[in-house]
Amino acid sequence: MRKSLLLTCSILLLWSCQNQAQYNKTKNKTMDTQAAISAETIYQFKVKDLYGKEFDFASLKGKKILIVNTASECGLTPQYKDLEAIYEKYKDLNFVIVGFPANNFGSQEPGSNEQIAKFCQLNYGVTFPMMGKISVKGSDMDNVYKFLTQKSKNGLQDSEVEWNFQKYLINEQGKLIKVLSPRVLPTDAAIVGWINDKS
Repeated sequence: MRKSLLLTCSILLLWSCQNQAQYNKTKNKTMDTQAAISAETIYQFKVKDLYGKEFDFASLKGKKILIVNTASECGLTPQYKDLEAIYEKYKDLNFVIVGFPANNFGSQEPGSNEQIAKFCQLNYGVTFPMMGKISVKGSDMDNVYKFLTQKSKNGLQDSEVEWNFQKYLINEQGKLIKVLSPRVLPTDAAIVGWINDKS
């Protein structure tokens, strides 16, 4: 009788644990789905470009967007060349790059907006949209980067900008879909494959 009671209790306990685990799994999946649905989009933002003109992200609806924080005096600065190359190759296929100069890492972007514009044009022939210099981390982080780095806003994940030339991929609906480290080259398959993916 005692063994039977212990067996029954064990079975009930196991059943209860399995049900709780299943409930937690379903709850977490539901919360992730709700977060993705209620996530903000990049289209809510208006910023100033390097020349002081307003740039409205809503004008990019229907395009794939690569957002990158840049610097003129970084070891990764030659990535400008590849960024410009993929922009030139794919800009007519609903793809755009938006650069944000930032001086957050090693003071490697010390110049003014005017100096940055000259540097980009003279050294790399940059034609993709470049915004005015901002902060991409810390207490003065720009609102665009708050969106990119906070799951509560982007619905995908929390992240931190590690260094210059970190890349954020935004889909045609204005949603963040991937974060790529600074050392992932613009010509990497993770980026080029995504640009070419029509699904």
